Amino acid sequence: MEKLNYHMSPEQFREEGKKIIDWIADYYEQIEDYTVLSQVKPGDIINSLPDAAPLQGESIDDMIKDLDEKIMPGITHWQSPNFFAYFNANTSFPSILGDLVSSGLGVQGMLWATSPAATEVETRVLDWLADMMNMPEQFHSTSSGGGVIQDTASTAALTAIIAARERVTKFKTNEDGLDKKLVAYVSSQTHSSVEKGIKIAGIGRANLRLIDVDENCSMRTDLLEQQIQQDRANGLIPFFVCGTIGTTSSTAIDPLPEIGKICKQQKCWFHIDAASLGTAMLCPEFRHLANGVELADSYSFNPHKWMFTNFDCNVFWVANRHELINTFSILPEYLRNKATESGEVFDYRDWHIQLGRRFRALKLWFVIRHYGVEGLQFLIREHVRLANEFENWVNDSEEFEVVVPTTMNMVCFRYKSDDAFNLKLMNTINEAGKIFFTHTKLDGQVVLRMNIGQTHIEEKHVKNAWKIIQETAKELKSTN
Repeated sequence: MEKLNYHMSPEQFREEGKKIIDWIADYYEQIEDYTVLSQVKPGDIINSLPDAAPLQGESIDDMIKDLDEKIMPGITHWQSPNFFAYFNANTSFPSILGDLVSSGLGVQGMLWATSPAATEVETRVLDWLADMMNMPEQFHSTSSGGGVIQDTASTAALTAIIAARERVTKFKTNEDGLDKKLVAYVSSQTHSSVEKGIKIAGIGRANLRLIDVDENCSMRTDLLEQQIQQDRANGLIPFFVCGTIGTTSSTAIDPLPEIGKICKQQKCWFHIDAASLGTAMLCPEFRHLANGVELADSYSFNPHKWMFTNFDCNVFWVANRHELINTFSILPEYLRNKATESGEVFDYRDWHIQLGRRFRALKLWFVIRHYGVEGLQFLIREHVRLANEFENWVNDSEEFEVVVPTTMNMVCFRYKSDDAFNLKLMNTINEAGKIFFTHTKLDGQVVLRMNIGQTHIEEKHVKNAWKIIQETAKELKSTN
């Protein structure tokens, strides 16, 4: 009786894999032909898919056909050079190839022993990055701290919050539960993921203080200091402050040196969220944005935003790795091994929440080695230049205005009209599909955001976007 084998053989994988590589390459060659924002209605995609899974296996050719006909209409094209929305979720060909190798190896790198290369490549690559960005010595693995790859900045913030909670309670909360009123501080512009982390960590939303900002949307440290003193007077325990390099709404920069000094005085954990703009520290001329980082207990940024490394990849550095390890380490019998017990290796599952770990460092390793430091610096500088060009065009126009000074690669602007018109302008353009951008609210006012940092963007794409915005505004005004 013939033995059944449902697996794809290496030879079949080689043949079918080439088809998928070709499909991806074709996609990038044609990407500007697609409507940037998906135009499907809710339910369109799910209604195009069979109600039940196939009983018998299907061919890759049939799957590719369905990719084209059923999946692509529901894709918003984040890799299009006409994508100006949110923050980037960039990728690049070397990153895709590195991720393919990671998927092919199928490593679960929870411990050094489960794949030494997964741990040691990660350690070395994050030390490379610390050097490339001139990070303080304590963030290097050869010092008191080091780096680890998280999935997102949200998880990094949660990790920092939990470690800060344990430090201030002398690591008793993990054992006995939280029995103290701890208080955390963020600006009114801080990303909502910190609030989510505060909830998950058991601190409670009522114990998160939102500190007001100045005219540049940066945290007011005088109000921070007053609030901490008031909380202490009321018997509460301040324990965590988050400063931001590049807020979500306007890429504002918090006064990190002043926040850091307050944190040292008040014995609060100082976390810096540089998710969006952290990559800019590759360029020496932009590193002043991170002044004060030497005072931080933790720092995170997302290569999957502006460093051409596909989602998900967050770099999380700590000044004292033992505080992380004491917070997250659990060693059941089934994870015991000689390497761990020797104390000579990093077991990264002790540095964060999850146990299982993908070999994410490979795609970052591929990206850095392909572009080199010079290539990465060139692209960041070019995106900043294009954003400055766009800002100049807005300033030179009579109909539009820049709302806050441009920081790096995002321009906050609006048409000189009411909120309703600005939203109508944005929605009309997005529904046409040639470009895609988004909005926020600053000081209660609708503001349009142009984020200029997509991997393959060129000046022609930014010029075309500005032309579309101007022409659409003119058409809408003429019909009002």
